[in-house]
Amino acid sequence: MTAMKRKPWRNWAGTCAVTPVRVERPTSTDGVAAVIRDAADAGLSVKAVGAGHSFTDIAAAPGIQLDLSALRGIVDVDRAARLVTVRADTRLNQMPGLLRPHGLAMENLGDIDAQSIAGAISTGTHGTGLRFGGIATQVRGLTLVDGSGNVHRVEGDDVAGHVISLGALGVVTEVTLQCVDMFALEDVEAAESLETVLEEWRERITEHDHFEFYWFPHTDVALTKTQRRLPGDAELRPLPRWRRRLDDDVVSNRLFELTCRMGQVLPTAIPAVNRVATRLTGRRTHVDLSTNVYTTTRDVRFTETEFAIPVDSLPAVVREIDDLVTRRDWRISFPIECRAAAADDVWMSTAYRRDTAYVAVHRYHREPNEAYFNACEEIFREHGGRPHWGKMHGMAHRDLAAAYPKFEDFLVLRDSLDPRRVFANAYLDRVLGR
Repeated sequence: MTAMKRKPWRNWAGTCAVTPVRVERPTSTDGVAAVIRDAADAGLSVKAVGAGHSFTDIAAAPGIQLDLSALRGIVDVDRAARLVTVRADTRLNQMPGLLRPHGLAMENLGDIDAQSIAGAISTGTHGTGLRFGGIATQVRGLTLVDGSGNVHRVEGDDVAGHVISLGALGVVTEVTLQCVDMFALEDVEAAESLETVLEEWRERITEHDHFEFYWFPHTDVALTKTQRRLPGDAELRPLPRWRRRLDDDVVSNRLFELTCRMGQVLPTAIPAVNRVATRLTGRRTHVDLSTNVYTTTRDVRFTETEFAIPVDSLPAVVREIDDLVTRRDWRISFPIECRAAAADDVWMSTAYRRDTAYVAVHRYHREPNEAYFNACEEIFREHGGRPHWGKMHGMAHRDLAAAYPKFEDFLVLRDSLDPRRVFANAYLDRVLGR
């Protein structure tokens, strides 16, 4: 275990900055436990950070920051049961290479794979598909160090209370995942009428394995992605390297960055730019291994709020946001992303016991987001919205207690594992109370 030089830390979006008292880099679960015991005795808080891809200050560490980059890779594989145990800071983009030699894959992923596995499950990161839950539902066990430095192995029914922990219960050092056999995805991307997609929303998400769409405000076009799961030995028709580079690097990142910057200087041009964007993107078909289809590279920095709403509320919510943008005469350059996922029994999951639609609202990182995000949040909350724990929102613990049926049970669990609030920070004080 080595102490690292003190320096400022910022998250990916630039929405959170903190200079910890010191940074520790433990190399084992026992090392993590030793740091926590020392911090507790000194009255210092402890927070583990992964990739910094949460947009909130959930990982802000004003006390001791834990850098877990030494805790990566596979610990154990049970091929027959398709169970794989990995260390906490293993990044999602490392998982395909680790699982492929065993003929395995993760059942579902989101569209960004930079996160650590511990960070992804702790904040409720999810993917797409009404028959598939978030990444936390793939967890069958985890190793956690509590606020007293005690090590717990959590398995079975207890996982539901511990897995989406918000970092409030302890530091996760290992995660056991229920994987599946490798599989491919056929991906069909098209530009369609927004109104048609909203009218057919329930049909689309029910009939297809995965369906999502992006909508650029100021347009009437939905950029749809429809995916079908295929066996791992299916004939692949991947995108040519030049096409992937053109679509994902040149158009979706470099050109989009330029248009966002132009929108800063000349906001009145944004509606026209968005209409051009819908003509340049969203039209291709390919078949590739699942991990090559689920994820995309996102180099353009942005801020984001995302809420989970009852699945059938999505069409009304999108129409209300459209009306909101028109009434306020805002110029919004970033698209809105709409997805659906299955209900689950994870205590702090945004999809707890209800099939869920997710609406993600973004702004370019150089543009103000407060008025837009707050107004959208009002719409989400009118529809029973639950905020994604890693995305920006204004809800506090009293409101959240009403939105999450197991909220009080989670607080009891927190009291038992971290009675001295070693893992507290300002974000947790707001959303959980002290």
